[in-house]
Amino acid sequence: MSTSAAIVLATDAWESPARIRTVALLFAGGGSIGFPLGLFLARLLAEGRRPETAFAAALLAFAATTIAATGAFYALQYRSYYAEWHAEAFTITWLLQFVFTGLAALYQFAVLGLRLYFPVGFFSLFVAAWWFARQAR
Repeated sequence: MSTSAAIVLATDAWESPARIRTVALLFAGGGSIGFPLGLFLARLLAEGRRPETAFAAALLAFAATTIAATGAFYALQYRSYYAEWHAEAFTITWLLQFVFTGLAALYQFAVLGLRLYFPVGFFSLFVAAWWFARQAR
């Protein structure tokens, strides 16, 4: 996932190499957490099923968990940036700011970040799902 993000950002001539590395590390973290969770979920969903079902379960599980983990890391980074201007911790105002900052980050990730998975990450997703389906036999 990190390679996918780095390739897309580098070909778009986005920002500086240091910022590209930062985003690539964020995607690497999301992939590193998302893959084991997706593997567990895929095994749970595909247990005793046909290879086609295992492939579909793996495709869904790997995509959902990787996107969720990367989105969560993005939201945490986004929140840490804006925390300086938020209210005192554990107040009602802080809770509202925390929730809405997180939701704004997830929206921004959905709009700007998901495109970084294409085409390399999407291809990797199919390869991982194919590998899982072959292992499930």
